Amino acid sequence: MKHRALGVGGPEASALCLGAMTFGTTVDEGTATAILDRFTEAGGTFVDTSNNYAFWVPGATGFESEELLGRWIRSRGNRESLVLASKSGARPVPGLPFPEHIEGLAGPVLRAAVEGSLRRLGTDRLDVHYAHVADPNTPVEETLGAYAGLVGDGKVGLLGCSNHTAAQLFEANALAARRGWPGYRCVQQRHSYLMPRPDADFGVQAHADVALLDHLADHPGTVLLAYSPLLGGAYGRPDRSPGEQYDWPGAKARLAVLAEVTAETGATVNQVVLAWLLAHPVPTVPVLGVSSVAQLDEALGALELRLDEDQLRRLSEAG
Repeated sequence: MKHRALGVGGPEASALCLGAMTFGTTVDEGTATAILDRFTEAGGTFVDTSNNYAFWVPGATGFESEELLGRWIRSRGNRESLVLASKSGARPVPGLPFPEHIEGLAGPVLRAAVEGSLRRLGTDRLDVHYAHVADPNTPVEETLGAYAGLVGDGKVGLLGCSNHTAAQLFEANALAARRGWPGYRCVQQRHSYLMPRPDADFGVQAHADVALLDHLADHPGTVLLAYSPLLGGAYGRPDRSPGEQYDWPGAKARLAVLAEVTAETGATVNQVVLAWLLAHPVPTVPVLGVSSVAQLDEALGALELRLDEDQLRRLSEAG
């Protein structure tokens, strides 16, 4: 397994990150455990979760993923070999509409959320913690001040944000630099080979648009964590569609070139997509959402795929 440094001064993490969003809900404990074991056997170290996964599943609390990971870590005794990431800020407020009402990123709420994640995961620190969504009701200064305290206490290592715009990232990191606080070094955003329509709406989720990619390219030392890199299996399954957000001529042109390169390599289309992401000029770590060991093994195969310069150019310039 290849590894990549997570930001300036950040830990070395595996080049693929295993997303645990569905573990303990739609992916049962036995299957999740088998996936986690296979990932670490292959040299994977980077595991990602949140304090709200997966609250939208009927009967779920949103703590299932962290709780399952905590049990697995205790049973394997492997905490020191992992780069463990979680998030907070996007839990629904009980009894109120989501996403209009979420826990947010106020200082006391953030500190309590981190303590809860530490307890459920059975650890004294999180290697990475993300502000899960931007909070318009809390000053950025309050959030970053709370984070600075958590980093100072050793409870959080590296800071990240998710579902933030380039402007929000710039504002936060500029403020952190002025105050001498740690800034966001990991940015977890929806990102894949297909780019959505310019007017696409993903709700609270934010896509890594051109502005964000340009910002990251101009600020070395910040890493992009690409979630939903395989669009829920839409690339390789004729019964699935990437969704109306990708229904535009640019996406069709990119799919045509993707099919050509896939045929040239003899790899699967999912492996080509992951290989393209791994070779992106902006340092990128795909966050894998898999529901079987077979799906994980296919994704691991992307680490051995080498796209040549012409293939990378054609893929990137299409559309």
